[in-house]
Amino acid sequence: MHSNADGSGHFDFRIGGLITLYLRIAIGTGFLSAVADRIGWWGPLGAPQVSWGDFQHFLAYTAKLNPWFPRSWIPAIGVTATACEVCLGLMLIIGYRTRLAAVLSGLLALAFAIGMVCGIGVHAPLSYSVFPVSAGSLLLADARRYPASLDNWRAKRPAPPGSGREHDIAA
Repeated sequence: MHSNADGSGHFDFRIGGLITLYLRIAIGTGFLSAVADRIGWWGPLGAPQVSWGDFQHFLAYTAKLNPWFPRSWIPAIGVTATACEVCLGLMLIIGYRTRLAAVLSGLLALAFAIGMVCGIGVHAPLSYSVFPVSAGSLLLADARRYPASLDNWRAKRPAPPGSGREHDIAA
């Protein structure tokens, strides 16, 4: 149990709501920033803070992280990872099916971390905080509510009769 400054031992849900909002935005924008890098929006390879600069360099990195897959599969893996990062990033930011997006984000980041360990060593996922992103995503999935989200807005709206949403929870 968390303790407030008054020592009551009760968690202040306003603070918890801000924390979940912060996690959603941080993880979501992190995914979208990685995509922006691989499509060249942050600049070309060699520019400050640019890891790939274009999709071809990203695919070469993807091949390093997935040495167990045939080379012919790498473009599909790269496109799939990119699509997942875009979808999950947007879902987290707007708070749509947040619990599902958080679980999938945690598993995706864990898959990235495992690929990094196997392909290039343990230093990279530790330096890029990939394990904490995975853990934070999974912790976000355990939150009770998601303020400033579509999930929260949908939960407050009355369900139309017969819509099947009468017992819907903000998943």
